[in-house]
Amino acid sequence: MTLFRLGYVAMSVHLHNASPSQTVTYKRFAQMKDQEAAKRKLERTASANLQNCLRLLKHNKAHDIQFFRLSSRLVPLATHEALQGWDYIGPIKQDLKMLGDYAGENRMRLDFHPDHFVVLNARDQEIFQSSITVLKYHYLLLHHMGIDPTHRCVFHLGGRYKDKESSLERFIENWALVPKGIQKMVMIENDDTSYTLNDCLYVCEKLQIPLVFDLHHHMANYDHKEWEENWSRVLETWTHSPLPVKMHISSPKSPEAFKSHADYVDPDMFLTFIEKTAGTTDQIDCMIEAKQKDEALFQLVGELRKHPRIKMRSESSFEWMR
Repeated sequence: MTLFRLGYVAMSVHLHNASPSQTVTYKRFAQMKDQEAAKRKLERTASANLQNCLRLLKHNKAHDIQFFRLSSRLVPLATHEALQGWDYIGPIKQDLKMLGDYAGENRMRLDFHPDHFVVLNARDQEIFQSSITVLKYHYLLLHHMGIDPTHRCVFHLGGRYKDKESSLERFIENWALVPKGIQKMVMIENDDTSYTLNDCLYVCEKLQIPLVFDLHHHMANYDHKEWEENWSRVLETWTHSPLPVKMHISSPKSPEAFKSHADYVDPDMFLTFIEKTAGTTDQIDCMIEAKQKDEALFQLVGELRKHPRIKMRSESSFEWMR
């Protein structure tokens, strides 16, 4: 029997004044005459973001949601080149620990999804080093939350650079330059434009990186439409992970804007995935990438409850009954 567990991304549409992504632009920072005071402003904003994260986790606990993606924008300008050497961790250590302790006490799975600027197959050394800086930032946040960083950070393989085969090989070559701690943190996701499920499996199998299967991306970009033919290979990439298998679920906004995420998840699309994967592994954590965040989760659960073969185990987890 497979337990399916639902999660959502970064913020709630139900909690007011709880953004974990409040920011200070570099332009505004640079305009402040007292740069030390400006840094204190950044630190106060980061602390407020983390306090809002704690509010979000408490909201999640109230609804039995144990899977959540943290915003990557918790600390404004943390990786900006003009602030190299700034100790952004020191002033927020207690906030980070409090967040990590709460997640641990309530057995919540937290992770990150850095933006598209993380490109480990970059030809340009500066872009590669900048990507490492961004990943180190995520590593430090997890470390100071007291969370094992292993397999907590998902991103895409990178750019095609007009030669996908060479770019795939360059990712493998550059992997040797990635610090070991950051290597352990990484998961790879198939994308909707460049790298298909097969491409990602090639890299993940070579480097022993877990693959996060994105069904919507696969529908937009595939070598072979029948993803289930490679599902056993996806599961195999998770063999050495301490965490359950993870996947992403979202629905196309429209036929014209197929790659864009809709407000909610199409339950029939998700049920097809469930039926094909039920019984293949003990647990699958399904991250909802929908514009309506937690409301999309609540609406999806409402639809799932109606299905005769769905047995709810909590407000956000269920099993498929054979």
